[in-house]
Amino acid sequence: MNYRSKNAELITKTKNRNRFKENVYGYLFIGPWLICFIVFMAIPFVTSFVLSFTDYNMLSEPKFIGLNNYIELFTKDKLFWQALSVTFRFVFLSVPLRLLFALAIALLLNRQSKLVPLYRCVYYLPSILGGSVAVSVMWKYCFSKTGVVNIFLNSIGIPSDISWISNKDTALWSIILLFVWQFGSSMLIFLAGLKQIPKNYYEAATVDGAGVFRQFFNITLPLLTPIILFNTVMQIIGGFMVFTQAMIITDGGPVNKTLVYVLYLYQQSFKYYKMGYGSAMAWVLLLIVGFFTALIFKSSNTWVFYENESKKPRTKKLKKVVS
Repeated sequence: MNYRSKNAELITKTKNRNRFKENVYGYLFIGPWLICFIVFMAIPFVTSFVLSFTDYNMLSEPKFIGLNNYIELFTKDKLFWQALSVTFRFVFLSVPLRLLFALAIALLLNRQSKLVPLYRCVYYLPSILGGSVAVSVMWKYCFSKTGVVNIFLNSIGIPSDISWISNKDTALWSIILLFVWQFGSSMLIFLAGLKQIPKNYYEAATVDGAGVFRQFFNITLPLLTPIILFNTVMQIIGGFMVFTQAMIITDGGPVNKTLVYVLYLYQQSFKYYKMGYGSAMAWVLLLIVGFFTALIFKSSNTWVFYENESKKPRTKKLKKVVS
């Protein structure tokens, strides 16, 4: 018994020592990420919340003013409501267009072809370059009065001499087009989702006489709904955070028609040195994004189909097509 107990005790100590080593190695590996998270995310996150209750111009000590920043934001600042309205229009116009365009291209690239890898690179390239300052400057000149867009329209017999970025009716659309043009990341995610759909579903549906459109609406679309959910959430968050394009191309003009929320937040914080006010705006934006994200996830119970669940409304249609 003594020998067995000593042996068991030795095994336990060895296991504990190995577990301790594993934990140490684990913390060493995640250490750089953890430090960066604390320094660049956690601390600024808490600091901005504290500053939102202060009057702080970055040149003097913050002065606590309670809820005054939030009260001024909702009751006195007309540009806040203008920026919010512009941002809502931008998000609800650009995100559906971007997702539809990305899905359409993903369906085309899902076909068998030797050139598909090249097409994927070409279509993904705008997503890498689209948010850069250089591309925004290029876009600004393309939609100017003497830009490529007007040259092209005139060449096909459509007279045009307006500056698309200076016209209050078209300025926002020029930024929306740039946002839609950056559809590459969503397209690749859709394409990955399409690759995961079993081919035997389509084979069985073809044997049963289901056409292309019926296969799309009863097989492809239901099985892509988790991907659509993910892309929708990510693109809505990205839409509310749009900044570089609006700042470089129009700088909020003309007459604040492209004054998106984050651009106005930047102006208040770094142009007018109202960092406390800007922090309050940032927290309002966080609540807005959180609200829409929660709303989408809440509604997903009625339209997102998971293959391993049998209670979704699309399941019966799916079974009819593939049975």
